[in-house]
Amino acid sequence: MKTVFLKISNCINKFVNFEFFIARRIIASKDYKSSISAPIIKIAITAIAIGIIMMLVSIATGVGLQKKIRDKVSAFNGDIIITNFDTNFSNDSQIPISKEQDFYPNFSSVEGVNHIQVTALKGGVIRTAEDFEGIVVKGVGDDYNWETFSDFLIEGRLPDYSENLNDEILISQYLANRLQFNVEDRVNTFFLQDAENKKTRSLGLKIVGIYNSGFQQFDEQYLIADIRHIQRLNKWDDNQIGAFELFVDDFDNIQAVGNAVYNETPSTLDTQTIRQKYGAIFEWLDLFDFNIALIIGIMILVAGINMITALLVLILERTQMIGILKALGSNDWSVRKVFIYNAMYLIGVGLFWGNVIGLGLLFLQKYFKLFPLNPDTYYVTEAPVYIDIGYILLLNAGTFILCLLMLLIPSYIIAKISPVKAIRFE
Repeated sequence: MKTVFLKISNCINKFVNFEFFIARRIIASKDYKSSISAPIIKIAITAIAIGIIMMLVSIATGVGLQKKIRDKVSAFNGDIIITNFDTNFSNDSQIPISKEQDFYPNFSSVEGVNHIQVTALKGGVIRTAEDFEGIVVKGVGDDYNWETFSDFLIEGRLPDYSENLNDEILISQYLANRLQFNVEDRVNTFFLQDAENKKTRSLGLKIVGIYNSGFQQFDEQYLIADIRHIQRLNKWDDNQIGAFELFVDDFDNIQAVGNAVYNETPSTLDTQTIRQKYGAIFEWLDLFDFNIALIIGIMILVAGINMITALLVLILERTQMIGILKALGSNDWSVRKVFIYNAMYLIGVGLFWGNVIGLGLLFLQKYFKLFPLNPDTYYVTEAPVYIDIGYILLLNAGTFILCLLMLLIPSYIIAKISPVKAIRFE
């Protein structure tokens, strides 16, 4: 009988793996679906599905929030800021920098810098018949990168500073609503011209666009105008500006690029990354990495424990089958593979439904904005979603492999099962 069984096994193995054949027969059998282990198996599959849903959501929203906030901070400040060494910590450019620098307009000496632009800041007040509001006018030139701001634009158009000096400005929706401004309205802005004599100078500007970044810390104060206005207000030359803003190719390397930029700038200039300037914001964002890792670890552990329980029940339920296979000549590893293949199927089912539901929820949030957030707390108006095929595949592969490795230990119980006792097992 043993010889016959081995011959049959060898024949099957020529066309299909014998252990896989047995596992598939177990899965397809009606008894399998109505057995005692059926509800436990469903719980294990559900645990894996819920686990992958939670991991997908935590990564997509966590990374999405990090990128969204980072992009917003970069839009208003650049990734690296070059300024003068001074004791001025206000939003007002007081000591000018010459544009005549070796690194401008192309910072070719440092790899990883993709753009450099000039800016200047000037504090002022917007005055209307009924109200007034303190603002910071950010002066920009024809080299300004409008790519990010184009995403923020909700009404009107972006200003054009490539030709002669003009009075076009970009104002936030927050300021527009607060002061009841619309596109094409004129804005009277007042600036302190002489601190000693407290003389002021007014400037009439025209709103051509309204933006909303969702980052109230910036929206409530920044107004974008032509840098030449600030140069005239400060009595600067045409080649004098307030700061240089640099953008990097890879934000993950911002510290290394920042150090390289610092080494390539004159000793009279200071270099600062936005991670340094807004340390509190980025420290808060860094906590997301720990939270994501913690959620992934807990979910994989829970899914693995449920799969271990399901596998142990399956082994107990199929004890007689294990005894028969051993009696017919199958070794321990061959029998273990039957149950491992079975477990692989269950893990695959759980991952499939988890991905379907998880990605479905993420796409719904991405396109329909189902879950709003308080911008005062989270700096965004809705939960941002970052979807990338790379981390999805890596997450599924990692979950599958780790759960499978955890199942190797309980499957070792099969080696302890005696064929004679197993066949007599009731």
